[in-house]
Amino acid sequence: MAFVIKDRYDINDLLLIMELLRSPGGCPWDMEQDHHSIRANLIEETYEVLDAIDANDTENLREELGDLLLQIVFHSRMEEEIGSFDFGDVCNDVCQKLVHRHPHVFGSVSAETTEQVLTNWDNIKAETKGQKTVAETMDSVPRSLPALMRAVKLQKKAAKVGFDWPDIKGAAAKVAEETSEVMDAYHSGMQADIDDELGDLLFAVVNLSRFVHTEPEEALTRASDKFARRFAGVERLAAERGIDMASSTIEELDKLWDEIKIAEREND
Repeated sequence: MAFVIKDRYDINDLLLIMELLRSPGGCPWDMEQDHHSIRANLIEETYEVLDAIDANDTENLREELGDLLLQIVFHSRMEEEIGSFDFGDVCNDVCQKLVHRHPHVFGSVSAETTEQVLTNWDNIKAETKGQKTVAETMDSVPRSLPALMRAVKLQKKAAKVGFDWPDIKGAAAKVAEETSEVMDAYHSGMQADIDDELGDLLFAVVNLSRFVHTEPEEALTRASDKFARRFAGVERLAAERGIDMASSTIEELDKLWDEIKIAEREND
């Protein structure tokens, strides 16, 4: 099968390239792969897209979206080889889904607000999947999602039927309660109890995040970035002053940390 070198390619060329890579005489590595062997690649490419978005890096976003698309084409090609489905079927299915779940655009249903759109979407989705209870809709939330993201989705589903705190006070009190229970478990020395209570605390913090309209996954990412940035500053100050961090007390290191915090605020 001949492949024509071009100045500009399209999706059909990408499909052909993948077919050639997976065919006899193609690439040995590509031919050996299956869904499981490249599963991590799909996750990695997704996060690289997110990094490009967070950095407002348009040029890199273009490249990373292509890498992510490649993973979809790769998995689709594997199924095409065994006669299951192909990339065209994938495109057809998502188009069918979008048309079906947007009756306010492609049908006669009225939806004037975002809230009405989301309600219609959830109702149609549940009907399509045969889900009659909230618990059944919770079962459809992938366990492979990042834990914080999955917790948010589960809590939102419960909140839709009234299983929620009436205001932020209840959510905040629950965080305090779970913090106390973590300490009780710690003093008991039972690791299984510690793990269980710490999970409850994290779940409660996620719930609190809903009431302050903050995505916990993004908030934790920002906090981690801030910690890494400030720690680098502490290391820099220590090196400039000839301070051995390993032999310093936590109080001494905290003073350096506070200097970095103050400097950041002054520069904002």
